[in-house]
Amino acid sequence: MARGNKRSTIVDVAKLAEVSPKSVSRVFNNEPHITPALRKKVLRAAEQLNYHPNVMAQGLVRRQSYLIGLVYEKPSPSYVVELQRGALERLHGERYRLIVLPVESVGDHPNDVVDTIRSAALDGVILAPPAADHPVVLDGLVQARIPFARITPQSREGLGLATTMDGLAAAREIAEHVIGYGHRRIAIIKGDPDHPVSAQRLIAYRAAFEEAGIEYLPELVEAGDFSFESGYEATKRILSRKLRPTAILAQNDDMAVGAISAARELGFEVPDDLSVAGFDDSEIARVVWPRLTTVRQPVVEMAHTAADMLIRQLAGEDPGPTVVHAHSLIERLTVASPPAET
Repeated sequence: MARGNKRSTIVDVAKLAEVSPKSVSRVFNNEPHITPALRKKVLRAAEQLNYHPNVMAQGLVRRQSYLIGLVYEKPSPSYVVELQRGALERLHGERYRLIVLPVESVGDHPNDVVDTIRSAALDGVILAPPAADHPVVLDGLVQARIPFARITPQSREGLGLATTMDGLAAAREIAEHVIGYGHRRIAIIKGDPDHPVSAQRLIAYRAAFEEAGIEYLPELVEAGDFSFESGYEATKRILSRKLRPTAILAQNDDMAVGAISAARELGFEVPDDLSVAGFDDSEIARVVWPRLTTVRQPVVEMAHTAADMLIRQLAGEDPGPTVVHAHSLIERLTVASPPAET
């Protein structure tokens, strides 16, 4: 064991294992042609000495930082947690560390996003929407030769690594689920207009409406920004009108929970007076009461896959093709048949 507060060194490990410091270095650098016996001997000695290799020092030697970035723009807190969880699960046990780079507005400052990524000296970066689709960000990373993996990209197919889901099918399924209960007047709370998925989900809702012969009513459509507050305010505006809906489709769970809060404040019971459905199946959907009917977006799995593809590419391996993850409808307690007309 290390004496006092003195940290063990590679030389200490080499002495205890009775091998050369170079052999210890080769083991921790995962170099080829290391015998199982040598690896076992070195790792046992390192464990006894509580020795951990200095990743930064290794990076200087190899001209790598062993840092992978995660870029996202002010989405719901639950979405951020799931992005980080997926990436961290894949990085666990690897040399790489995750650097989180929140951005206030990709659309307003795309060059700043690229500059931030470049100045962080990252080996690679995971791009969540809308950075995953912004042409200035994408072109800047290509020019800087920084590998990147995109989550749910909506444009420029084949550029960089990518992991996604069938967003159109997911949004259409939740709309069809609400329609299946007999709702004909359905309001919509849209997400941030800078996020391509907002337009995608609206297209899917309208396709479901058309298929069911339901009129799309622009006066029942309100803009949000994926936050609880925007869902709350949008619902207050919707329910103040003479033409009131019997259901609300919110483009994410945070806005849906905001809608439930506003409805209650105005004296509407969910789902007896008003049905509400969300999108994502984030943690808030599982803890709110009544528990939220939604569609599960596999955020954890997509972030895990994005990190995995980057690690394989950085190791010189084939990262494989775009991975499409499955969504699933999560039926809980906020959607029911519309109230009888009085």
